[in-house]
Amino acid sequence: MSNTKQMQNGITEGVIWKQLLIFFFPILLGTFFQQLYNTVDAMVVGRYVGKEALAAVGGATSVVINLFVNLFTGIASGATVVVSQYYGARDPENLQKAVHTAMAISLVGGAAIMVVGFFGSRWSLVLMGTPADILDYSTTYMQVYFLGSIASFVYNMGSAILRAVGDTRRPLYFLIAACLTNIVLDLAFVVVFNWGVFGVAVATVTSQVVSAVLVVLALRQKDAVYHLDFKQIRFHRRQVKGILLVGLPSGLQADMYNVANLLIQSSVNSFGTNAVAAWSAYGKLDGFFWMVTSAYCISLTTFVGQNFGAQKFDRIHKSAKVCTLMHMGTAVVFSLLFWFAGRPLLSLFTTDPEVLDLGLLILRVITPTYIVTTFGEILPGAIRGAGEALPSMLLVCGGACGFRITWILVVLPLYRRLETVLVSFPISWALISVLFLIYYLRGNWLRRQIKKLGLTPS
Repeated sequence: MSNTKQMQNGITEGVIWKQLLIFFFPILLGTFFQQLYNTVDAMVVGRYVGKEALAAVGGATSVVINLFVNLFTGIASGATVVVSQYYGARDPENLQKAVHTAMAISLVGGAAIMVVGFFGSRWSLVLMGTPADILDYSTTYMQVYFLGSIASFVYNMGSAILRAVGDTRRPLYFLIAACLTNIVLDLAFVVVFNWGVFGVAVATVTSQVVSAVLVVLALRQKDAVYHLDFKQIRFHRRQVKGILLVGLPSGLQADMYNVANLLIQSSVNSFGTNAVAAWSAYGKLDGFFWMVTSAYCISLTTFVGQNFGAQKFDRIHKSAKVCTLMHMGTAVVFSLLFWFAGRPLLSLFTTDPEVLDLGLLILRVITPTYIVTTFGEILPGAIRGAGEALPSMLLVCGGACGFRITWILVVLPLYRRLETVLVSFPISWALISVLFLIYYLRGNWLRRQIKKLGLTPS
């Protein structure tokens, strides 16, 4: 247990910026390889199959898939908070219950989403107005992808448990192995066997199974406080409540963006296949910025969770400030990169001149405003780490979902141009950031959680 204790002391007592970076870089590399899954899919089909296939593995397909995946990723973040708080409080009995409850949720939730996603794929794509020339491609990709839901969710839940106790390296190694598997199989199935979109979907699912098997083997470690015993996988009421109270609002918060983006994607679809392909290529690049943002948020949530459990409340605010400054610097770097290297980066996905021009337009409108996302993305991570998630969801619902839907329904018909759709993003980001900054500075969220658990600042 000496290593466990050492990790715990580092998080609750070490230099804050160093400890955040120790968490951040393995998580960043992990999310990089996770992002690389779909990016490689897009590059392979865009180059070897065509722009219709490129549009099929992005665009509406990504939006619908993310709608389901984000919900479960949010629930996994709930497990991170619960496990990290028990770990910080040195409560192995309840930590064990949380681990087995989390895995039970992943199995049941993964099976449910697999069924709903598989049978609802074509219906959802038609509802969003997906162009006819890519509808069959998109349906094939989605249906195969959803067959791997259980494996995907087992990996995400397992890695959330490992990160909650300070182990960020093994989830990274597992993702690297899975990503390399995906790349090799993409090239084999598409370039050699000519399986097209079906091939990249099968490659993705296979790689997800690899990552799931590896994370389960890690959780099976005999002497670990998080040891997974298959016979003990079941729902424990208190742990289910704790995970879902944080996880469901967190997942729904992520989905608030996707609900609005469903309408935005439908609007982009109306501008034709070139616009959909350009939006898909942009989305793969944009995803790398959001993977860094996600790594910051996960690091801060785990950091805050353990310090909350250890009653080191002063370190919560200090870590939020440090993480905010880090994210601001990162946002500036990405904005400059995409502004000056936009066309060469987009050309990784397509050589079609019209698609490249539209993709560059999208980059030039949206990416210079990345910095305004900071408060709206980082501060919720701190708030969630303390165990409060519902108010954050409500703020996102009004600020992001409500605004973007209103914008598309009211403003777009008056100024029917692609640029009108694009500017809804920076405006909504700014609105969300202002709302979260006000909510965070008021401090009621932390006082409420301290009072709920009968704790007092040390």
